[in-house]
Amino acid sequence: MKVERLLGITMILLSRRRVNAQTLADKYEVSLRTIYRDLETINAAGIPIVSYAGTDGGYEIMEKYRIERQIVTLEDLKSILVALKGVQASLDDREMDDLLTKIKALVAKSEQDQMEDEGETLVFDTNLWHGGGIKDKSVLVSLRQASKHRSVVSFLYTNTEGTAEQREVEPIGLAWKGYAWYLYAYCRTRQDYRTFRVSRLSGLKVHLEQFPSRGVRMEELDARWGNQETGPAVSLLLRFKQRLRVRVEEAFGAENVEIEADGSLLVRASYPDNHWMYGMLLSYGPDLRVLEPAYVAERIRQMAVQTVGNYEE
Repeated sequence: MKVERLLGITMILLSRRRVNAQTLADKYEVSLRTIYRDLETINAAGIPIVSYAGTDGGYEIMEKYRIERQIVTLEDLKSILVALKGVQASLDDREMDDLLTKIKALVAKSEQDQMEDEGETLVFDTNLWHGGGIKDKSVLVSLRQASKHRSVVSFLYTNTEGTAEQREVEPIGLAWKGYAWYLYAYCRTRQDYRTFRVSRLSGLKVHLEQFPSRGVRMEELDARWGNQETGPAVSLLLRFKQRLRVRVEEAFGAENVEIEADGSLLVRASYPDNHWMYGMLLSYGPDLRVLEPAYVAERIRQMAVQTVGNYEE
């Protein structure tokens, strides 16, 4: 366990600018004294660790130090390649091609032969089965480059209600969430940070104007929002027919499904009260009955009646 911890601490220090001892102690569930001893051991092994005092203090590895390729196993490189290929399938970015080439160059010829003989055991692909998603991959490339160079962009954005509005934003980066790409950005139109589903924007323009950093990173926004869908949360009590057990357990988690005496499935869940939630509930058709709250059940009934009306002469 100590060897694994030492290696883990080394990898963290290599991948981050500076880390304080308490963060490492919390991660590995050991005392500060143990972390201090570990850092001394790593330093004695020839990996130069520098300590800094003060409120922004901590530990980091000297800037120019790099670890040898031997620390990364063939399985590690295969996992990296799988992830990169999956992202490249969606982005179709020349920079990603260059990165794939560099990673492959780390693999020895004998290891390349071994990989070919074994074949792929894991595939990561952000494209949907039915070919949906971003039709023009150049949009993703343009947004990624605009985020990198801090270029202002504008586009026409259509929300889930079908309302289109012109937006001007300062892009921060792209995120793959569930089954779609999203743009994280500061919206000048709304004067606040927003996420935009890339498939819903059109007429993208990248402007010459460059904006200064606002000091907010994607991971901070991700932690702040937690869920892409917005709106006040509503607590639902749902009853599903028994035949939907597999689908319901996949969607809500088996631990959240209560099986009643007649075999029906009872689920308690909480979702933002918005258009997406009603569409999700309607997707279960006659196999779902909303028990609570009453106003959601009534809204579902009205939408179902309106749907029937579309097929009446």
